[in-house]
Amino acid sequence: MLVGYLITFLVIYVLSVIAMWKIFTKAGKPGWASLIPIYNIVVMYQIVGLNPLLIILLFIPFINGIAAIVLSIIQCIRLSKAFGKGAGFTFGLIFLSPIFLLILGFGNDKYIGFEQ
Repeated sequence: MLVGYLITFLVIYVLSVIAMWKIFTKAGKPGWASLIPIYNIVVMYQIVGLNPLLIILLFIPFINGIAAIVLSIIQCIRLSKAFGKGAGFTFGLIFLSPIFLLILGFGNDKYIGFEQ
């Protein structure tokens, strides 16, 4: 049973890395950045217009749980907008992230940037 969970986790992780590689490339960032933990979050924050220093909040005890949820939702909203997607796609990114990241990475959508 544990092996099944491990295999599922690895498949989801690999698919997410592949999707982020494609998204980073579309946004003009190096694709290899998706392979490096924490740095891939920095690059994603740059793509969506968030301050990369916000990652520090994820390492502060008691704050990190709430910060992770809030920053993840903001990231999904801004990533959708950066590729010209609407609220439905944002909802998909929040709740089915690996699938919608693959759709974004391998789809025909162009990176249009993020305007605040």
